[in-house]
Amino acid sequence: MLCPFCQKGETKVVDSRGSQEFVIRRRRECLDCGRRFTTYEKIEESPLKVIKKDGARIPFDREKIRAGIEKACYKRPISPDHIERIVSDIERDVYAQFDREVPSRYVGEKVMEALKLVDQVAFVRFASVYRSFQDVNDFVQELQPILKDRKR
Repeated sequence: MLCPFCQKGETKVVDSRGSQEFVIRRRRECLDCGRRFTTYEKIEESPLKVIKKDGARIPFDREKIRAGIEKACYKRPISPDHIERIVSDIERDVYAQFDREVPSRYVGEKVMEALKLVDQVAFVRFASVYRSFQDVNDFVQELQPILKDRKR
C-alpha cells in the first residue's frame, strides 16, 4: 500500500474493522513519514454472464427471472413474497453452481422446477414460452407427466 502523502510503500495496519456489507475499513500508518490514513477494502466480484441459445453472453439479471415468473403467475394465487423467494433461491443456486458463466437453459430449467411445485398453470405458461411450443401437441406432451402424477 503506497502512502498517499510520501508515496513510500511501507505501511502498517493500526486498526481494522468491518463497515457496511463486505467492506473492511483499515486505519494505516506510513512507516516512513508517520502519517495515518484510512483505506477501504471491498470484494471485487466478476459479473456472472448468461450464455444464451445463440451463444451471446449477457449479464445475469435477477429482474429478468422475476419478470418471467410474474408473467407466468399472472392472476394466479401466488404472493409477491413467494415469487421473491423463488427468485432468491434460483439466484443463490446459480451463484453456488457457476463462477463466471451459466447456460440460459440451466436457469430456465430451475424456474420450471420451481413453478411446477408452486402452480401447475404458471408452470405450463412459463414452459410454453421457454420451450417455444408450436402447437397443442407440445402442450399435451408437457402435461402428460403432470397428469400421471395427479392420478397417483
